[in-house]
Amino acid sequence: MNYVSQSPLHNTVNKVAVDLFKFGYRNVAKKAFFAMPPDDAHEAMIRGCHAFGEIPPVMWILRQTLDYTDPALETEALGLKFANPFGLSAGLDKDCQLPKVLDAAGFGFETVGSTTSRPCAGNPRPWFHRLPEYGSMMVHAGLANDGSETVIARAEKAYTNMRSMRVSVSIARTNDRLAGDIDEGIEDYRISFERAANRTDMIEVNISCPNTMAGEPFNTDPRNLDRLFDALDEVPRSQPVLVKMPLNKTWPEFKALLDVLAEHNVQGVSIANLQKDRTGMPDVPKDWLGGLSGLPCQKASNEMIARTYAEFGDRFTIAGIGGVFTPQQAYDKIRAGASLVMFISSLMYVGPQNIATLKRGLAELLRADGFDNVAEAVGVDAIAGK
Repeated sequence: MNYVSQSPLHNTVNKVAVDLFKFGYRNVAKKAFFAMPPDDAHEAMIRGCHAFGEIPPVMWILRQTLDYTDPALETEALGLKFANPFGLSAGLDKDCQLPKVLDAAGFGFETVGSTTSRPCAGNPRPWFHRLPEYGSMMVHAGLANDGSETVIARAEKAYTNMRSMRVSVSIARTNDRLAGDIDEGIEDYRISFERAANRTDMIEVNISCPNTMAGEPFNTDPRNLDRLFDALDEVPRSQPVLVKMPLNKTWPEFKALLDVLAEHNVQGVSIANLQKDRTGMPDVPKDWLGGLSGLPCQKASNEMIARTYAEFGDRFTIAGIGGVFTPQQAYDKIRAGASLVMFISSLMYVGPQNIATLKRGLAELLRADGFDNVAEAVGVDAIAGK
């Protein structure tokens, strides 16, 4: 493979392209998006990126200019090889419209969804509120999606056509008035899990969406989680499975969930979902519903990653989520114990070129500390803190 980092010409082109993207996003695209209500801007972004993804010459140019590659970024996790550890978290590309663009831009993987067994309209709008002063969005979409039958078919098509990016699909319980008891919830998950089996690189089971009618019964009682995975373990599949964990738990509560998952056919955990705690954010209107993305998640996420790695590092691969705007913030998650790193909010606030900035910066940080690759740095702070 010809790595950008090892080609003086291509390396220079990448640096210049990233600077141009950054300038254009800050001075043109971001101003246009921020002039719209957040819900409208979100839909316009999805439509625009999907349209660009259908133009092969545009994708070729994007790959040649923006995709930064470096051997230090290549890693193996969950039995899969990744070009780099960076992925799009579930919650943005709910209906699988963005794989071609993300692949060309140089993402290591994407998590599509979360998607549900039935098509879901989501919660009443607005779904999003911007909080730029906190590096965050208030999210209250409520799992709006086209339904797992449709979304997983799209994800399978993307999985078979990606150049270098891995594709994961996140499944969740349908958020509608048909949601019933625990048995109904288990069957709801199982339907989507069966649809996803053997059709993507990974499956993520989201047990922690905070914006649903049925609540979060599979993370409030470990017995319910055990019953859920008793059912999912019966489904034949070849992919590794991650579980998207809740953020606002005490360590004993969180560990009780991990203890259950450790007894099942689960290979990894995504840490963690949206922040519910608004402490220190008095100016956020109380009538804004939802959970907080981005920087408000960072500290709690990193702490849970480190504790999970210290006690379960030999059992689970960890994907770290929450507050990744800079290479150092990504590196902190890796050193805490995350083998993979996911983000969304920085795409909106910093721009799509930030994926290249994160990759270049992470490679530099790894080498500065004497690491040849990502895997060597995973968990070094968690181990030191034991």
